[in-house]
Amino acid sequence: MRIRKAVIPAAGLGTRVLPASKSMPKEMLPIVDMPAIQYIVEEAVRSGIEEILIITSRGKTTVEDHFDRNPELEERLLLSGKQKEYDRMLEIANMAGIHYLRQKEPLGLGHAVWCAKTFVGDEPFAVLYGDDVIVGERPACLQLCEAYLEHALGVAGIKPVSPEVIHKYSSLGVIPLKGNRFEITDMIEKPQKGQELSLYSILGRCVLPPEIFGILKDIPKGAGGEYQLTDAMRVLAKSNGMIGVEYEGTRYDMGSKFGYMQANVEMALTHPEIGEDFRAWLKALSATI
Repeated sequence: MRIRKAVIPAAGLGTRVLPASKSMPKEMLPIVDMPAIQYIVEEAVRSGIEEILIITSRGKTTVEDHFDRNPELEERLLLSGKQKEYDRMLEIANMAGIHYLRQKEPLGLGHAVWCAKTFVGDEPFAVLYGDDVIVGERPACLQLCEAYLEHALGVAGIKPVSPEVIHKYSSLGVIPLKGNRFEITDMIEKPQKGQELSLYSILGRCVLPPEIFGILKDIPKGAGGEYQLTDAMRVLAKSNGMIGVEYEGTRYDMGSKFGYMQANVEMALTHPEIGEDFRAWLKALSATI
């Protein structure tokens, strides 16, 4: 069954990028001239996704506004002869069927995905984490969707991380299959020292069967006192099996100041309007450091 639906959990408070996130959702922080969440939505659309549910929380109405029409702005652009900009605004508003649902309490990623049960129905679906912008020629989400269709199993997007930071992520038990694909045998969220299964971690993307909702319904709270999606996927991996795909593309952690700055610098270097000037400026600046 083709993957038509995606869920983007974007309800987090963004405490790692305070004070910027005090009045602006971290998902709306711009990478050069486009908010982070637009990169994620565009990746989903390029992957063949038709319907997207963004899980929000209080204070994130600007996310909804961004993907809505703005008649006053559109009229001003037309009157000013800015047809290209006008067309781009309409493209943003019409790129997919985008829906919204509030997570009323910060109960974790597992709970956020559980909130999407009615939207998803009895279909497999993609989850694109709202903190993770992934840039590459082939959308990471599409790579996972292809693996799901081939194996008919849940799929996690995985990457190796350093031993110093593995405790901030999940750790996976993996068996290499072919190319960039692995069998996932086990996983643990935020492992303590000595609990690591490997340095492979789930980073930003997964495609899940609807059976995950029956598992989420019964899992207890896990790391951080929250309902962890990793804990539900562990049950899925051990009962039905799961595939890991070491996806192609560069991941930026938009929930961290360093990841945010990496994204802006690297994307500015290739930006069609400012790339050349920015590269020259950055070279001159580097000579002074």
